Amino acid sequence: MRRLMLLRHGKSEWTDGVKDLDRPLAKRGREAVPRVAAHMAEEQLLPDLALVSPARRARETWDLVAPKLGEVPVRSEPRIYEAPAEHILSVVRGVGPEVRSLLLVGHNPGFEDLAKLLIGHGDRYAFARIARKYPTAGLAVLDFAAEDWRDVTPGSGRLDRFVTPKSLGQDEDD
Repeated sequence: MRRLMLLRHGKSEWTDGVKDLDRPLAKRGREAVPRVAAHMAEEQLLPDLALVSPARRARETWDLVAPKLGEVPVRSEPRIYEAPAEHILSVVRGVGPEVRSLLLVGHNPGFEDLAKLLIGHGDRYAFARIARKYPTAGLAVLDFAAEDWRDVTPGSGRLDRFVTPKSLGQDEDD
């Protein structure tokens, strides 16, 4: 079995003159991400590897998540920044077989589109929430009956859960 976790970065600031790649987390994002990280730790959603977009808001999100998860190898992955679902899927398929649980920290619309592409069954209510909106700091957890990441294909995933700050009692869903 393989587990893929897609964590969208926390709410970020939109400041004039700041390049998209350099946008930091907003106060709301800095408050919401630790709550999602605590949920991940409580539920033992612990990755073997984290691939993080080089965007500042994604790196800051990881910096807030990492202390809750213990020692997790992490790599910056520029191919997931502003990438469509198919490109992100090719990154996932390139992960080595020793990684059973993979966390990506990145962006929409790529994460929402990838989740919808991969989900074939699972929690239908969670899927309906993803289809409606994949908010900042949202976490989709997908499981695959695959021996290798190369075997992950559209429709082959089971949606285990979709967690948002709002579902954890914090008003962040945008």
